[in-house]
Amino acid sequence: MLQKIGFQPGINKQVTPTGAEGEWVDCDNVRFRYGTPEKIGGWKQLGESNLTGAGRGLHHFVNSLARKYAIIGTNRILYAFSGGVYYDIHPIKSTTTLTSAFTTTNGSPTVTITFGSAHSISAGDIILLDNFSSITNSDFASADFDDKKFMVTTVPNSTTLTVTMPSNESGSGATTSGGVRVQHYYPVGPAVQAKGFGWSLGSWGGEVAGEPATTLQNGITDTATSGIILVDSSQFPTSGTNFLIIDSEEISYTGIAATGELTGVTRGVAGTTAAAHSGGATITSSTNFVAWGEAASGDLVLEPGMWSIDNFGDKAICLIHDSAVFEWNSAATNATDTRAVIITGAPTASRHMVVSTPDRHLVFYGTETTIGSPSTQDDMFVRFSDQEDINTYTPTATNTAGTQRLADGSQIRGAIRGRDALYVWTDTALFTQRFVGSPFTFAFSQVGTNCGLVGQNACVEVDGSAYWMSENGFFRYAGKLESLPCLVEDHVYNDINLDSGNQMVSAGLNNLFGEVMWFYPTSSSSVVNRMVAYNYFDSSPQRPVWTVGTLARTMWQDSAVFGLPHATEYDSANDTSFDVVGNTEGRTTYYEHETGTDQVRGGATTVIAASIESGDFDITQRIVGNQQSGMADTRGDGEYIMKIRRFIPDFISQTGDTRVTLNLRNYPNNTQSSSSLGPFTISSSTDKVDTRARARAIALKIENTAANQSWKLGTFRLDIQPDGRR
Repeated sequence: MLQKIGFQPGINKQVTPTGAEGEWVDCDNVRFRYGTPEKIGGWKQLGESNLTGAGRGLHHFVNSLARKYAIIGTNRILYAFSGGVYYDIHPIKSTTTLTSAFTTTNGSPTVTITFGSAHSISAGDIILLDNFSSITNSDFASADFDDKKFMVTTVPNSTTLTVTMPSNESGSGATTSGGVRVQHYYPVGPAVQAKGFGWSLGSWGGEVAGEPATTLQNGITDTATSGIILVDSSQFPTSGTNFLIIDSEEISYTGIAATGELTGVTRGVAGTTAAAHSGGATITSSTNFVAWGEAASGDLVLEPGMWSIDNFGDKAICLIHDSAVFEWNSAATNATDTRAVIITGAPTASRHMVVSTPDRHLVFYGTETTIGSPSTQDDMFVRFSDQEDINTYTPTATNTAGTQRLADGSQIRGAIRGRDALYVWTDTALFTQRFVGSPFTFAFSQVGTNCGLVGQNACVEVDGSAYWMSENGFFRYAGKLESLPCLVEDHVYNDINLDSGNQMVSAGLNNLFGEVMWFYPTSSSSVVNRMVAYNYFDSSPQRPVWTVGTLARTMWQDSAVFGLPHATEYDSANDTSFDVVGNTEGRTTYYEHETGTDQVRGGATTVIAASIESGDFDITQRIVGNQQSGMADTRGDGEYIMKIRRFIPDFISQTGDTRVTLNLRNYPNNTQSSSSLGPFTISSSTDKVDTRARARAIALKIENTAANQSWKLGTFRLDIQPDGRR
């Protein structure tokens, strides 16, 4: 007889498929709306360009001229997107004019650039070459260098660096060249997060995100305690006993002279071996490293290059994680031809930043106790500007600038604006920061414990509620702290890379469909490759609605400014970006979501494969009086084999074809197999499907496999009957 098959909304992975009768157990690219599953909307690339590096910051705003902007920060370059065009607004750290600085070799793509004095540029940094005049004995022309950005390949010593051209030198090799200007972009950090394991630390001797790095000016012997000179010592701590790493050796020191020379040096500390080092060797401050030198301790996390981006009226405020903060005036004349500049008077090393509203203070978190002194950075310290003044931070009797140190936790992880307060998370707790006016400006209250934020971008606020992901679960705060019941919790936390991926976890709000999403890397990945979503529209205390999938986005912005959500996708395996020669950091694609049915990138259309699969259902033969009725009930216990003669498909909406599979098995440990006539292709004109399916337990799978297909499930009916006990 025909029976309707109903399923509760949401995915349940906390039980076995056999135990999830009447529930859905897996999905990809699916959401629930009004209790029924449907394929998510498509997405298309914005603009025709792929950006350099991994997207690590995204902010939308409309300026006073009614122009819409998206500010996108990758781990290498800061972009402004408007009108379908990407503009490079990245701040310049230093500018050097050189003459006869280029050297090439026949048959090699390497170009060596020689500086007249020591530079502070590291491998992986971005440089812009312009005002290039000429090059001799080379088939490379001025146009190959002028107004071109390059990623630095190597730094052989303190006065040279190399870049890599797209082709080999076919000339005899340049030994002289005309003038050129080298503009060094402020470094942001690595594309991915890495975890330190004692001696096997992946970035030993390389630049560590958030810690000062420079190069050695001249070579030193293994016994030298003098003449150890840093090319750029401005960011290195100078008071007390401090530490730095050169190659595989750690050195302690107590001071730095005006020339950049270390004083009070002890070689080969923390069990390392003193060794000779050549000029140009990379030097990294290790003063703040935790338990450095402990064998495989795993307590050192090297954070990726991150941005905190907000706007103060027309100005985009852009903070490099653990570094300086910059402003870009979107309303200036020819704004897209200008670059972000450092904010005068602001802290020079902070973990995070938010503009408060409506009071308009610029607030820094995990920042310096002494402005302009990065060595005083305190991961739990909060500093805010005077009201309406982003250049004044010293508290006086006549302004509202101020400071506060939070108590619960070891570092501030992130902060967002809420409806009537700022939400501030440490690694262990949640605080509210509420504007109260003179004399205290802000009141700080701890409103949650054991609920710290997993990463800087793992939180969102909607309709007066904050949602976030912790290292031990999902939470909501709407006047009181709540732990969100999650039916996919083990699926997420048993396969997530929190050792080298917690800072890369990011949250996104899709207010069009009532979804909060978290994008994260699985345990075998160093980049984001999974997502989990909570539907706050359809969820109830009795049934939370969660979905999972493979949608991988590093940053997400809701539809408030551009009408549809925007997001960034990072491809670490493809280095083809539009603006940097010699890129080795992968590329980011910027998308508009909820448009069409497919992915459109680079002019090519790709299918978005969406699927959902139910738990097993079985039957019990009904008893009428003392007689078997010959009828069946799917709320059974699996005593009887089930025969399905046919099913009647039902879709609320359907574009193109949809595929239906009946997955069969007799026992929970059996491998599922499709019915012999399946899978079945369903069109909008399909009335019924004959199946000839027979099994003790049957699961239903709905999916699409081609482009221009979309579906929203209705209520299926199955023609089922008992067919013996074995």
